[in-house]
Amino acid sequence: MNKAQREALLDPLLNNNPIALQVLGICSALAVTTKLSVSLVMSAAVLFVLVGSNVAVSAIRKGLPASIRIIVELTIIASLVIIADQILKAFVYDIWKQLTVFVGLIITNCIIMGRAEAFAIQNPVKLSFFDAVGNAAGYSMILLAVAFFRELFGTGRLLGFTILQPVNEGGWYEPNGLMVLSPAAFLLIGGFIWLIRWRRPDQNEVEFHTGHLLEPHEIGLLR
Repeated sequence: MNKAQREALLDPLLNNNPIALQVLGICSALAVTTKLSVSLVMSAAVLFVLVGSNVAVSAIRKGLPASIRIIVELTIIASLVIIADQILKAFVYDIWKQLTVFVGLIITNCIIMGRAEAFAIQNPVKLSFFDAVGNAAGYSMILLAVAFFRELFGTGRLLGFTILQPVNEGGWYEPNGLMVLSPAAFLLIGGFIWLIRWRRPDQNEVEFHTGHLLEPHEIGLLR
């Protein structure tokens, strides 16, 4: 693996995370993170579609007319989403029912289209593959972290195993009902974004767009 491939794979984890920095894919992160198993399946579906679309677009990029580029990319993505949806329906039907429309909405996930249009259309297949895996991993990292805390503190369980014995089963833990509601996902995602940007202050918007730390009087000029 050369330097460019390593950067394409690792950069989306923290340096350019699709959710934490680009703020993409938020809707699914809010909707499918009540259970860790559902988030795992969603992450796998996004990985399948993202890798498939990046590789396919990169493979045909030199012969793809600019006038129909977007239509072709959408067709590729939609086809892969249909395949993923049918596979999940066949093999993990219960989880597929919990995902409801959100597998189909992968078509509109800005991460998928963004990587095809911004990266795969300009780079070779192998590099596009690593970029897809990296971005899927960055997306999944936040998704699974949110699902972990929501399921654990919302029900006391993880993947069907009891971790914190609920009081209604003779245990000591009182499940936090807030964790199974959408506001908890907002709070957790906001917390993860704050934590990453606290550790990496270069990702704060003012610094990110200006390229340097602003003095107090300079910040006032931007308001």
